[in-house]
Amino acid sequence: TYEKVCRYLSRESDSVVVSVQYRLAPEHKYPAAYEDCLNATQHFLQHLEHYGVDPARVTVCGDSAGGNLAAAVSQTLAGRSDLPRLRAQILIYPGLQALDFNLPSYQQNRGVPLLFRERAAFFALLYLNGDALHIQEVLEGSHIP
Repeated sequence: TYEKVCRYLSRESDSVVVSVQYRLAPEHKYPAAYEDCLNATQHFLQHLEHYGVDPARVTVCGDSAGGNLAAAVSQTLAGRSDLPRLRAQILIYPGLQALDFNLPSYQQNRGVPLLFRERAAFFALLYLNGDALHIQEVLEGSHIP
């Protein structure tokens, strides 16, 4: 479903975009998706010559949970001297904060379709735990000391 978007971003930014079909929650809890993205990106960076890619022109990208994964992969690889550095990361409405659902942005957008505040908390719990049994505690902020 993302091929056209990836091709567009690659073409417009004149960069390589690595798109990974990672394992999804709730069947595969954290860190499965992160490990899939990290392993795929490391493999790609280790074999750039096979793909005819300039090491200075690789970009990772993601939207929503994929934005979170792209950011995490970028942070992990930032300190690696054995791999080419990523040129950039493109984060499209990334899910970067799922600890406090009472922050102003969550309050301001609590009723904005498509990802309502409750739904964001639900999906965050599925990703982390594989279940959303404690969604009320998360929405109230009572899960954080």
